[in-house]
Amino acid sequence: MTLLKTLLEQMIESARDLAPVVIVFALFQVLVIRQPLPPEVSVADLLIGLVSVLLGLTLFIKGLQIGLFPVGENLAHAFARKASVFWLILFAFCLGFGTTIAEPALTAVSAKASVVMSEAALIAPEAEAQRQFAITLRVVVALSVGSAVVLGVLRILQGWPLHYLIISGYALVLILTGLAPDEIVGIAYDSGGVTTSTITVPLVAALGVGLATAIKGRNPMLDGFGLIAFASVMPIIFVLLFGLIGIGGVA
Repeated sequence: MTLLKTLLEQMIESARDLAPVVIVFALFQVLVIRQPLPPEVSVADLLIGLVSVLLGLTLFIKGLQIGLFPVGENLAHAFARKASVFWLILFAFCLGFGTTIAEPALTAVSAKASVVMSEAALIAPEAEAQRQFAITLRVVVALSVGSAVVLGVLRILQGWPLHYLIISGYALVLILTGLAPDEIVGIAYDSGGVTTSTITVPLVAALGVGLATAIKGRNPMLDGFGLIAFASVMPIIFVLLFGLIGIGGVA
């Protein structure tokens, strides 16, 4: 009974989160576009899709709260107690890489990017070349997020100031933006956005907070957060470098 109650409360919260999106779409459809729905989409389809999204979001968030958040924090505590920096760093990298390589949003962006790069004649037009580019882009982004989580963990362990690292990262982004091929710049910035997904964010945040809680002298509020910022800026840097060295070199 308690589980049903919590699910209902979570569903209400999810509905509240989805409401602005639904309202914006409805207002623009009715007041601005003023066109009927596509013939393959009916009102019933829209309602079924909306309910499915609501149920899926509710179960997904509740699953994170029940399972993944506690696991991330417990693993951080366990690694801190064992004082095993090597395994902590390895776990941090695998966490960032694993949650990113399977991210659906990244898959969509990389697939679309391969088409655009092919149309710009920066890669071969064949389907196999596009597929290889999409896979390579996903691996580059996943490697960047893994590296970002490692950097965030090292920052917590060493007590490095967060703002210096963030400022340095975005300064490097500005420099690389002026050097990289124009076609890769937008892809790089979008790659930085899609990595902060609904899977990566909870796990990385749980790792940071748990680690800062377990280490003496660290404040979870001050030291436990900031990993997500690294996970946003590092993919931009990696993809710009990929465009500069890989694509720019070929071009």
